[in-house]
Amino acid sequence: MLQPVHAAVARAGATPARSHPAGARDHGFPPRHVAAALLASVVASAALMMQAGLRVTGDGRVALALALGIVLVIVLRSRRVTNGWRHGAALRDGAGYYALFTGIALAGAVTSYPIAASTHGYADPMLQRIDLALGFDWLTWYRAVAAHPVLQVVGTACYQSIYVTPAILLGWFARTGERAEAHRFLASFWLAAVVTLALFALMPAVGPLSYLWHGPLPYLPASETWQSDLIPALRARRVGAVDLGALRGLVSAPSFHAAAGTIYLSTAWRTPPLRLPLIGLIAAMLLSTPVEGTHYLVDMILGAGVARIAMEAVDLALARTRRRAG
Repeated sequence: MLQPVHAAVARAGATPARSHPAGARDHGFPPRHVAAALLASVVASAALMMQAGLRVTGDGRVALALALGIVLVIVLRSRRVTNGWRHGAALRDGAGYYALFTGIALAGAVTSYPIAASTHGYADPMLQRIDLALGFDWLTWYRAVAAHPVLQVVGTACYQSIYVTPAILLGWFARTGERAEAHRFLASFWLAAVVTLALFALMPAVGPLSYLWHGPLPYLPASETWQSDLIPALRARRVGAVDLGALRGLVSAPSFHAAAGTIYLSTAWRTPPLRLPLIGLIAAMLLSTPVEGTHYLVDMILGAGVARIAMEAVDLALARTRRRAG
């Protein structure tokens, strides 16, 4: 049943043209639905922050960057400003897509803090047992990376490319006017983040580096040991603020890198001009995730499952939206 659903959405939503055809720009979710989802996310995040006694802070540079970003989006989204520009429509759409993606990523990272504060216990023993049953030895991967500086540099760069791939995809969709594909991507990313955070509340973990390694660290991955440092402090209410300039990844299971990577792979595969260059980059990001993200293999399997559920739900919602509009 999965392939027919994706095929139907691809036929209805994808627009191969390079310019903005009249019909292509009407596809996707209605603005009121997008606004409702964003408002619900902000309200839920704020409620969780208040319950945990947390507030959002940031230094002057963070505030300035956010202010400039908001002003830029408002300017580019204004038809009065961009109507006479050659690529005005693409700039308007691109500004909206990038703003939505940034908002989702920030809200998800911030919300992980109050959720971590409400958790109890750790799921590491269970996650490690599952990895052993699957035949995956995390320590072997870690020792291999620790022994080769080249793998460390390449792995860190690939792991941090989680924001490069969506920038390319959303820019392409803005340029070609494929609003339905952009909405499918953004909605899947948003829903995967929501489900990941909900499951994180049920299985908090410090990750395999902190759980399995004892003694001095020969190599500190990109994710360091934030879970083992921050989660106990949040539970004990020793942290009163979430610094936007120093957000840390707290979610171990499911792996959101794996969830995002699965969504990226699906989206890149549906976009033939970007398929070859992006598939390699996404695969490299996923291969770097166990060590650089300090994730168990089961974390990644769960993340991929979350992404598949999110994409199927979004495809069904898009199909339903089109039927209502048709």
